[in-house]
Amino acid sequence: MPDPTLARVLADLAAESADLDRIVAALPADDFSRPTPAPGWTIAHQIAHLAWTDWIALTAVTDPDAFLAQLSAPGATDPGFVDRATETFLGPPQEVLYRWRKGRADLATALTATTASKVLWFGTSMSPTSMVTARLMETWAHGLDVADTLGIERGFTPRLRHVAHLGYRTIGHGFMAHGRPRPAAEFRVELSTPDGSLWTFGPDDAPEQISGPALDFCLLVTQRRHPDELAIKTTGPVATEWLEVAQAFAGPPGAKR
Repeated sequence: MPDPTLARVLADLAAESADLDRIVAALPADDFSRPTPAPGWTIAHQIAHLAWTDWIALTAVTDPDAFLAQLSAPGATDPGFVDRATETFLGPPQEVLYRWRKGRADLATALTATTASKVLWFGTSMSPTSMVTARLMETWAHGLDVADTLGIERGFTPRLRHVAHLGYRTIGHGFMAHGRPRPAAEFRVELSTPDGSLWTFGPDDAPEQISGPALDFCLLVTQRRHPDELAIKTTGPVATEWLEVAQAFAGPPGAKR
């Protein structure tokens, strides 16, 4: 039977991708060479990165042995691996867009069809639904880089609940990615939304508390804004330390804003 949760997150990923696609599809070819807030990355790099990540995710779903071979290839553990991989998907704008559109559609088809409960990923494995959540997080974050470059305001969307949930689940990962011990304390996260609802994660009586607007939380865990720019409040020393290490994505810490 189809997994209704997976189908719902896939639909949100498709909607998030379509929003970004509408922005870049209308751009003149020259705009793809505009630098974005990510050092060394143009708009073309942002889309090529999404295309490459969809491709490597598709490989993990459909051919785990080929995915493992990618992980063991020379340079796969180097800090610049993702940048080099992204550059292999660069090309004329229409070619980059075609790769991204086809890749995300193929990945959605493969994830819908898979019977695997877990899919290999970099340094871990995850459920198909978690993989889609991670793809949505990356699509939103890199889409924000594109929007910031173009001066486009991208506000709150209910789809960000997936990003917020991932941000909560990766609190411990953020510490470890920065070379710090995973905290033993439990966290409570309370996030407000423009429609007046409250997204909550973690036990009510957790000693470490994080609260604020849902959009701000998502901007923080994707490292798209500095904590000082956001209305995120913390209670407890570990929660306050977390502001320095928040990271919802795999791999080493980013350059941050």
